[in-house]
Amino acid sequence: MAERILTQRELNRATLARQLLLRRERLSPVRAIERLAGLQAQLPSSPYLALWARLEGFERATLERALVQRRVVKALLMRATMHLVSARDLPFLDAAVRDARTLVRARGTQPPPDELVQRIVALARERPRTRTEIMDALGFHSRTQDVGEIRTYSWVIALGRLEQTPESAFYAFRGSPTYEPADHAHPPGDEATAYAIRRYLTAFGPATRADVSQWSGVPIRDLAAGFERLRLRTLRDEHGRQLLDLPRAPLPPSDTPAPPRLLPRWDELLLAHKDRTRVLPDEYRKTVIAKNGDVQQAFLVDGVVAGLWTRDGDRISLEPFAPLPRTTRRELEDEAARLRAWLG
Repeated sequence: MAERILTQRELNRATLARQLLLRRERLSPVRAIERLAGLQAQLPSSPYLALWARLEGFERATLERALVQRRVVKALLMRATMHLVSARDLPFLDAAVRDARTLVRARGTQPPPDELVQRIVALARERPRTRTEIMDALGFHSRTQDVGEIRTYSWVIALGRLEQTPESAFYAFRGSPTYEPADHAHPPGDEATAYAIRRYLTAFGPATRADVSQWSGVPIRDLAAGFERLRLRTLRDEHGRQLLDLPRAPLPPSDTPAPPRLLPRWDELLLAHKDRTRVLPDEYRKTVIAKNGDVQQAFLVDGVVAGLWTRDGDRISLEPFAPLPRTTRRELEDEAARLRAWLG
């Protein structure tokens, strides 16, 4: 049987459905974060805005309560960046990306002696420690510019499996996060990789192997064993590229309505594919994603990025890339008003 070919618009609707962006769902923050394969948390407020855009009746306090109860954890994971993930997913995602993440942070330098790592872990087990305290314990100045010292610090954080404490993920958090040792056990590598791929396809599929690599930060060759453990269906995009997907994952019709949505900075939707044109037109990519990787606050119209939004106090400004139809503009302004009310 010939493989089904998905149009760009069908890919768009499939991704939006899995990202909970076709309609707001009634899910707990923990369940939603699992469905979304984690949320970017470089900025403390970003996961909250991401959930607001996707969940009906979402309140900040529910996520902060889940953080305090350790049902949601902030950790350095995919692409060596901060994410919120569920406590259930953390051991698998951590094991799947650990080697690639460590190589990115340490950039080829030699790991420090194990006794040094264990000494820092012991300090953090006594009580959570700030970056400054860890640097002091290593004998480094907290504001050092020495590349070797900075990478030694990165090695210690990675090898000691030190993670930020819950309050660092609170919406209004400001200041220096503190670190404590993670206590979860690592599952076997191939099992963890398969788990991460399954989570990814649930949240972002159908997708190519290169897409999974882009999202995870793990080279394609290191994902191979995980793919082999899974029973996946194959499809094609309009360019003939093979797409992989879970057997019963939803593929909504291309004419499924997609309401306007305001996305936070670093929304995972805009980072999780090597080819991002299913949601981000190429002509806008450099405007939305800077050379340093910074991702602006964008809004979706009919399922694709159509402009940026900014907040100044109680005011939300919409900056479309092209003129919008009057009805679309009104719907977008209604969404902005809804966000203003939630922020207030």
